[in-house]
Amino acid sequence: MWPFICQFIEKLFRETIEPAVRGANNHLSTFSFTKIDIGHQPLRINGVKVYTENVDKRQIILDLQISFVGNCEIDLEIKRYFCRAGVKSIQIHGTMRVILEPLIGDMPLIGALSLFFLRKPLLEINWTGLTNLLDVPGLNGLSDTIILDIISNYLVLPNRITVPLVSEVQIAQLRFPIPKGVLRIHFIEAQDLEGKDTYLKGIVKGKSDPYGIIRVGNQIFQSKVIKENLNPKWNEVYEALVYEHPGQELEIELFDEDPDKDDFLGSLIIDLIEVEKERLLDEWFTLDEVSKGKLHLKLEWLTLMPTADNLDKVLTSIRADKDQANDGLSSALLILYLDSARNLPVSYILMDTILS
Repeated sequence: MWPFICQFIEKLFRETIEPAVRGANNHLSTFSFTKIDIGHQPLRINGVKVYTENVDKRQIILDLQISFVGNCEIDLEIKRYFCRAGVKSIQIHGTMRVILEPLIGDMPLIGALSLFFLRKPLLEINWTGLTNLLDVPGLNGLSDTIILDIISNYLVLPNRITVPLVSEVQIAQLRFPIPKGVLRIHFIEAQDLEGKDTYLKGIVKGKSDPYGIIRVGNQIFQSKVIKENLNPKWNEVYEALVYEHPGQELEIELFDEDPDKDDFLGSLIIDLIEVEKERLLDEWFTLDEVSKGKLHLKLEWLTLMPTADNLDKVLTSIRADKDQANDGLSSALLILYLDSARNLPVSYILMDTILS
């Protein structure tokens, strides 16, 4: 299958990624791929998990532990600035979800295929000419780390690649499904964190300036920094859409803010299936990967209702909690799917910019 997968990847680069890059920044309007060769080494599937519970009978859900270490040749250029760069090798490791739906009674038995990562994969890229690329106006504030994060997040929910296998499939419903629910995260406080700041060349240990990074898929929130406190109180609230369960997780990392590189204070991963079952969790969680520290969270699972019958009750409830979030708590969800456009006026902005 690998040669055909490579053909699909090249098509994805040229028809999806290239236009997206051009539209992201005026300085990238002449961006293009001049060569795309993914190489002959196929990706490895190190493990497969198939879900049999809480799954619609017209779908099959697979989680693939994938690993790809390949020498490739991807060349790109930005003609406007006579800039060229490329990629010599790529490594990617992570859990890819594959959904086969809908199952149908005729060949090929599967209506469409959807691919995405449940959480940000480990991605390493060996660049050539990256310095030239970062000299382009509008990109000089970026770094290779930020670029990797942008690419990784493009692969993670709610972004997905959907390939129809029969013409009758409603592709929009598969590519942009309604979320399974909303996770309301009360990021309250922590206790007994490690003191990372030191004085007198490390002889005296001080406190930390802790903050948290909260992730659900590619939705990322960052808390405020609490200065010089090993028992910080944040009392912040975040709301994240959950598109897939089982499988999606709440990921939290705590850091100590420093002028150069922030120190790690612990992490936490919570399976959202447990939150959905309980509907409300209010607990102290022991931090992983560190010797000490606890984090106090209150997690609410909110189900989407098809009608507005309970809206008044919800509004009354969130008014009582209106001070908990900077922009207020949500009472409803608006989903807008932009399908297509026709007869748009011709734009001459690009030509004017080039001629000027």
